[in-house]
Amino acid sequence: MSFFYEQLDFQPTPLGDLMLRRRRMPQFGDTDIYEVKLGEHFLMTSLFHEAESQLAILGLKEIKREPLHVMVGGLGLGYTAVEALKDPRIASLVIIDYLKAVIGWHESELVPLGKTLNADPRCSLMNADFFELIRNEPIQKMDVILLDIDHTPTHVLHRSNSRFYTETGLNELKKHLKPDGIFAMWADGAPEDFFTERLRSVFPRAEGHTIEFANPITGGTSEGAVYTARM
Repeated sequence: MSFFYEQLDFQPTPLGDLMLRRRRMPQFGDTDIYEVKLGEHFLMTSLFHEAESQLAILGLKEIKREPLHVMVGGLGLGYTAVEALKDPRIASLVIIDYLKAVIGWHESELVPLGKTLNADPRCSLMNADFFELIRNEPIQKMDVILLDIDHTPTHVLHRSNSRFYTETGLNELKKHLKPDGIFAMWADGAPEDFFTERLRSVFPRAEGHTIEFANPITGGTSEGAVYTARM
């Protein structure tokens, strides 16, 4: 292809204008780079996604039984879900996303990982508000819940999300986990001690993991966080 920038989708949402774009940069040759922006928030890029993949790897590593029923909050470009589905113990994986357009990108295979998710019979996509679901009584308890929605516990996409990161919100999450179940969450930057301690006030065990990954834009390294907590 000869383009250097292409807007693949643009839709207004209650959280701001949602944009999916594809571009190429001279230093990366013919590599297609997919990027997502929501309002003033730059959400993700296909150039680096190690922390999103590690969310699934670290969350599933913590649990030793099978079969596993897993929930993923936040679909994005699909890296967490695709990594999780590599685990043969998973019997079902439901992905919750508030933005219907994001689900549509995968269902129509407008983004590369849509084909992988559509082809796996264990995977289902649900258009819903993850945080609202968590406030309700669980219909089915999960072995693992993986979350990648907000930037950090204090830098959220909508102010109403902040409640989830309190002790009240985290205790509501616990109701959706089976005994010995795992909650794992991605965040931008290094883990924050205050949130690791908050998780420890709700769960018997919790850790904050620093994920370092190469940043091809800066030529250096960047950091992401994965928090894990066990019932």
